[in-house]
Amino acid sequence: MHLKNKFDVGKFTILAEMQPPKGVNVSAMVNSATRVKKAVDAFLVPEMGNAVMRMSALGGAMMLQSKGMETIIQVNTRDRNRIALQADLLAAYACGIINVMGVSGEDPSLGDHHQAKAVNDIDLMTLFNAVAKLQDGKDLAGNELSGAPSFLVGANLNARATGEELEKELARMAEKQAAGVEFFIAPPVFDVEAMAAFMDKVDLKKTRVIPTVMLLKSVGMARYLDRHLNLTISHELIKRMMRAPDKAVESLSIAAEIISEVKEAGFSGVMISAMGWEDKLQKLMDMI
Repeated sequence: MHLKNKFDVGKFTILAEMQPPKGVNVSAMVNSATRVKKAVDAFLVPEMGNAVMRMSALGGAMMLQSKGMETIIQVNTRDRNRIALQADLLAAYACGIINVMGVSGEDPSLGDHHQAKAVNDIDLMTLFNAVAKLQDGKDLAGNELSGAPSFLVGANLNARATGEELEKELARMAEKQAAGVEFFIAPPVFDVEAMAAFMDKVDLKKTRVIPTVMLLKSVGMARYLDRHLNLTISHELIKRMMRAPDKAVESLSIAAEIISEVKEAGFSGVMISAMGWEDKLQKLMDMI
């Protein structure tokens, strides 16, 4: 059963982020995914997140698909023009990749190739419109296609927004839905109550929202995320990490608890971001 079908029947879905390698050795990525493929509904393959050069999302996803695993690829407007973006989308579908997620990408100055120039030929909404046109059998220039793809399309969403910013976020969400976006992945959450304002405004039975659950690798990481990225990590949770004799095991326990809370709140699923701890995903899957 494909991811779209699982959404349609109301299954709580488990997604896992799987970073492609910085190189051609895909063994770690493939092995980590293979160990948990029975528990994970689809693997999200990022497209050079944080502007760090890696194997493309399309290449990484093709490797996982060849091993019988369903994937979602990020399609990034930062690095390719409209011709290349459409070409990659057609190639992805022809290779059996039917789930795509549009992203705009971080500025290249934040990554490992500081002199790189962003392309940004089209913006994110134009990308979603391009996907819709391809599915209607035409490219952005209006030319007929020889066979049209049919994608499940996703986008990012800030479910932690409040006040005026929340109203703007909801308007952007509606615009994306009108362009064909069917599911949304929200930023990392460590307290479901941080999404209370969003949950009051959105019918989660009708809108597929998937919060990210990030593995905390250390107390220092928890403090950094709280202080600098505004991810609302409570002092109690930080103290819990400090007291834990085994930080890795405690991190997995925290993640498992958050996943349970997200499910109880009525969200469509979770996206697990292992942050380099992909080899620990199996233990997390056992916990949940």
